[in-house]
Amino acid sequence: MFWFFIVICIIAVFAKVLIYFIKPGKMSTSAEVTAQKFKGLNCAHRGLYTKDQQVPENSITAFIAARAEGYGIELDVQLSKDDKVVVFHDDCLKRVCGIDTPVNNKSWEELSNIPLFNTSENIPLLSDVLDAIGDTPVIVELKSAGPNNSRLCEKTLKVLREKGQNWCIESFDPRIVSWFKKNASDVLRGQLSRQPKDMEGISGITAFLLGNLLTNFMARPHFIAYENVKLPLTVKLCKTMKPMNVIWTIIPEHDILKCEEENDTIIFEYFKPVPRFK
Repeated sequence: MFWFFIVICIIAVFAKVLIYFIKPGKMSTSAEVTAQKFKGLNCAHRGLYTKDQQVPENSITAFIAARAEGYGIELDVQLSKDDKVVVFHDDCLKRVCGIDTPVNNKSWEELSNIPLFNTSENIPLLSDVLDAIGDTPVIVELKSAGPNNSRLCEKTLKVLREKGQNWCIESFDPRIVSWFKKNASDVLRGQLSRQPKDMEGISGITAFLLGNLLTNFMARPHFIAYENVKLPLTVKLCKTMKPMNVIWTIIPEHDILKCEEENDTIIFEYFKPVPRFK
């Protein structure tokens, strides 16, 4: 009986510690108001771009197209060399622009003259995108900037406060989500994640912690944006604590009805679902 009691105590302590690490945050009144605008909404991944990139990802044209169809929008931001908040996904320009150099090695003037996928579209400023989409709900993913995370957060928040109407933020980097918890607690914030084995550029213990949401204690995210895969046990446990649930990136081959039933917001690409599913 004594050893049984000890085992039960150990399990109870372990469960309490685990819950502490993965527990989501409680929304402020402002965050709850914002969350309602995203619930039941299909958001176009990097805008309503085409698979052949004739309408390029993260382009003004793709964002305007998403707005015209009634969708929300997901986009990515990072800093140029001269600290302008630009909308671009990759760290390097090579895949999209054919130039093998990091985005943050170029000034905004230089970036603004580089075509996306050899089209007439160019890398836009976040402020220009927000002007173009008006009150369209937008999920802003902040790319990890390492030692420059704080500067990216500060400048992105400034643009969003000045130009944006309906927006929230998310990041794979829990330090970025944590910055918003500490400095802009009214903002709806989300933790992006995926299975540890699929983390790009991250491996080992860091990938394990991120993929299992064991960094939630740092940022207490209001929503979890997890890839459409089989969920780790810790992620399932986190979801029982009722965060807002976002899923990415849904394509026509996926079980759309199941995704709609199990999630509050869907990030999609390569097809045109109904704008709102709830």
